[in-house]
Amino acid sequence: MGLWRIIMLTAMMITGLSVFYLSYRLGRFSFFKGRKLKFFGGAFFVVMGFSLMGVFLNFINAIICVIYLTLISLVCDFLFWIYQKISRKTLNYNRSFLLALVLTVFSLSLGWYNVHYVWQTDYKIQTNKNIQNIKIAMFADAHIGTAFNAKGFEKHLQKIQSQNPDIVVVVGDFVDDDTTRADMIKSVEALGKIQPPKGIYFVFGNHDKGYYGARHRGFSGQDLINELQQNGIRVLRDEVVLIDDNFYLIGRKDKSQGRQNMDALTANLDKSKYILVLDHQPNDYENQIRGGADLVLSGHTHGGQLFPFNYVGEYLKINDKTYGYERRGQTDFIVTSGISDWAIRFKTGTQSEYVIIELSEKE
Repeated sequence: MGLWRIIMLTAMMITGLSVFYLSYRLGRFSFFKGRKLKFFGGAFFVVMGFSLMGVFLNFINAIICVIYLTLISLVCDFLFWIYQKISRKTLNYNRSFLLALVLTVFSLSLGWYNVHYVWQTDYKIQTNKNIQNIKIAMFADAHIGTAFNAKGFEKHLQKIQSQNPDIVVVVGDFVDDDTTRADMIKSVEALGKIQPPKGIYFVFGNHDKGYYGARHRGFSGQDLINELQQNGIRVLRDEVVLIDDNFYLIGRKDKSQGRQNMDALTANLDKSKYILVLDHQPNDYENQIRGGADLVLSGHTHGGQLFPFNYVGEYLKINDKTYGYERRGQTDFIVTSGISDWAIRFKTGTQSEYVIIELSEKE
């Protein structure tokens, strides 16, 4: 939570500077005379617009809109300035702002679509180990109640089921603090109806337990576990399962919960068998490689969420990877962008997805 406080404080500071800048830019359109009146006239429209976005989108998304408009406006102003220097023509910078406004609406509309439309992403992984072909369906970061409720989630599950996976794995953040108890129960029931041959397995993310207690959302982390188990879904908390004497599945507790290290989890395993690891946060790669993992599946990052801030987590050494596939040493890693979203309702740097992995032995 300390990191999120830092992020929010930084966002608030940037928002304050953005409001100041936009007040100045909008003031140039104002019919008021005098610099002060123009600025306060522009500030009035900025505050009104911010308030309306806060009502219809929520406070966090209003911040995103303001910051995006500011960044795009600054870029447009810079490009106008360069063109003016090269052409030696005097340009109307109000047109620059209008262009920025159009580009902001377009980019955030696309970001909204990227959250609410869910793509299928396919991977083919081959191994030198002796293993039967397996089709794995994976998703993470459903955050039920944000981009979709239980009915919407069930429609996405139908698409996943149409791929006839052998096993389904849920890699954390299935629910959130704003998920209702009714939506949680209906979503778990819908998930339990898939019934793939090798089962459904679930690991916790940092949001599943809930940050504000059971009273806030109407259920606890244990209530979620109980519902999952009643619907035939196996919850793994630092546990190892040998499936069909074919491969190991390791489900790790989330990093936020305190857990065993990888060496302890794999110490007594037959390393000639394939080892598949579910770990919500992609930030323990070195230990997973050393522990002998063959494939690690994660979520948490939302694929970087917002351009141009996609890879801040990697730059700050918070995450080992932001999105997609990578092979390090003898271990394959896949990070999904998530099937839904958290409080931020835009994905300008990625898109929502579920993942289908075809795992097979090299010929």
